Amino acid sequence: MAKSAILKSSIAKKYWMAFTGLFLCVFLLGHLAGNLQLIFSDALHFNQYALFMTTNPAVKILSYVTYISILFHAIDGIVLTIQNKKARPVAYAKTDGSSSSFSSRNMAVLGTIILVFIVTHMVNFWAVMHFDKNMPLQTISIGVQGQEQEYYLTTDGGYLPKAQVDQKMIKIENRTEFFDAAANVKIKEGYKDLHKITVAFFKDPKTGLIATILYVLAMFTLAFHLLHGFQSAFQSIGLNSPKYTPTIKKAGVLFSIIVPLLFAIIPVYIHFFLK
Repeated sequence: MAKSAILKSSIAKKYWMAFTGLFLCVFLLGHLAGNLQLIFSDALHFNQYALFMTTNPAVKILSYVTYISILFHAIDGIVLTIQNKKARPVAYAKTDGSSSSFSSRNMAVLGTIILVFIVTHMVNFWAVMHFDKNMPLQTISIGVQGQEQEYYLTTDGGYLPKAQVDQKMIKIENRTEFFDAAANVKIKEGYKDLHKITVAFFKDPKTGLIATILYVLAMFTLAFHLLHGFQSAFQSIGLNSPKYTPTIKKAGVLFSIIVPLLFAIIPVYIHFFLK
């Protein structure tokens, strides 16, 4: 058995791949639950979710664990595939694919495509949320004396007139903090409007359709990757007995179809149906 370049023990590598894979499956469920608010909830609740995910200390720690897991899971899998090919330079004579599934034969390729998707996904959303100084704050229009006036929503459930910011009576610092301009005292904090960024990304007249199609294709790739990876992870940690294997296979198929499908529905809904 080839040894991993990341984890020198092949046994340790097997368990590492399994546990990081299962951890990432749990991450997918949490991420999906948050993203489904784009369909079933409103902008405020989605932005509250985004604020919680980027400020809660426990979530921050889990986020770093997730980033590390993704890198090790992807890199170690690719390296192992290369080493296995070097150890078996001549392919087996039987190539009709009857002894293995498409997913199992192409896990490295599928994983690489998913890794590229994750990187581009983080550039388009995660990096904007964390580093873009022009990240918009959430506003709401309220009718006052027969006219619509725009207000910033604040994290304490209040409102600040946008006109006061435009007139420089209130200034915005550190991207989300509202300060009294005269006293230079912080008075409120606003929500980064990730909902607006996400909707604009998929509804863009020039690139929105392409982004939606690529996102859906990435979810197809994820489905195939999970189709083999879910069951393989349980097998790697020893849960491959006749008692458990049929249930694990069925759960793996359901997970591999339902989770990517729900992820794929979100950009489709935004692009074609969200007003």
